[in-house]
Amino acid sequence: MRILAALVVLVFLAGCPSRPKVPPIPPGGVVLAFGDSITHGTGATPEESYPTVLAREIGFRVVNAGVPGEVTAEGLARLPEVLDRERPALMILCLGGNDIIRHLDSRQTAGNLRAMIRMARERGVSVILVGVPSFGLSMDPPPYYGEIAGEFGIPYDGKSLPRILGTRSLKADTIHPNGTGYRQLAMALTRLLHKSGAF
Repeated sequence: MRILAALVVLVFLAGCPSRPKVPPIPPGGVVLAFGDSITHGTGATPEESYPTVLAREIGFRVVNAGVPGEVTAEGLARLPEVLDRERPALMILCLGGNDIIRHLDSRQTAGNLRAMIRMARERGVSVILVGVPSFGLSMDPPPYYGEIAGEFGIPYDGKSLPRILGTRSLKADTIHPNGTGYRQLAMALTRLLHKSGAF
């Protein structure tokens, strides 16, 4: 009976997908927050942006590389220079909202995100992906965010931004968090980084 019970547990554990991990950020390592206006911190003061709050929480330097209005094609073109200049250990990629708002081709958006993840990993940079809401009747991120995270086996947060931007008291306007919302995003990412083994 004990053997049967042990076998059941083993089968259950084998069927449970493990949480994607990243290597620990080394001492003095840099985290790159790469994205658009949400990364930049539009709607709040610079001290309230999620990269600034995240840096205080995790104890590592976090570079805010957010450019308001940027689409993924522009981010893809910009990324090589940023990676070469900052040489981060880990990149948090939160991009695609402007593609969604402008109704750009979702296949191209997904392709650009994949290319950015490949580019970072080819340089030895770990990646965490943040899903952006669809800003429609459903606030869920488009399915390709989760699919991409699964393909690359990288940590993924597809719930925090939809929850924040679906809560009026956490928004500065229709598409940007306020200071409280950015802090909640930073805290969610702190937890994800910790669970993923980054620190």
